[in-house]
Amino acid sequence: MFTGMEHFAIASPNPKRLADWYVSHLEFKVSFEYAGNYFIEARNRGLIEIIPAEGERAESGLRTPGMRHVAIMVDDFDAAYRQLQAQGVKFEGEPYTAGGNRLVFFSDADGNWVHLIKRDKPLA
Repeated sequence: MFTGMEHFAIASPNPKRLADWYVSHLEFKVSFEYAGNYFIEARNRGLIEIIPAEGERAESGLRTPGMRHVAIMVDDFDAAYRQLQAQGVKFEGEPYTAGGNRLVFFSDADGNWVHLIKRDKPLA
């Protein structure tokens, strides 16, 4: 009956700017746009909807309740890391390996947590 996740949404004070950031930094494409909302799509067809935000952003950290990060799969971790460095992305520490997986955390244009991941073995 339940077939999987279709998309998740990020509320942004400037949806176009955030959509453009994912396009220029993480190779997403805008697949659908309506009334100031943007659906952006990764190469593996994963979707993020970016919607207009209302109000002020609440303080949050990596372990506060709620959604915490967007994990971006890469096929060449070092090349992706170097590309983001060249684009001026500020990382929250150095890349590290955990359980055979390579990871590094950073923030998108709105300050949402994102991380690159190259898995040693797929989860599924």
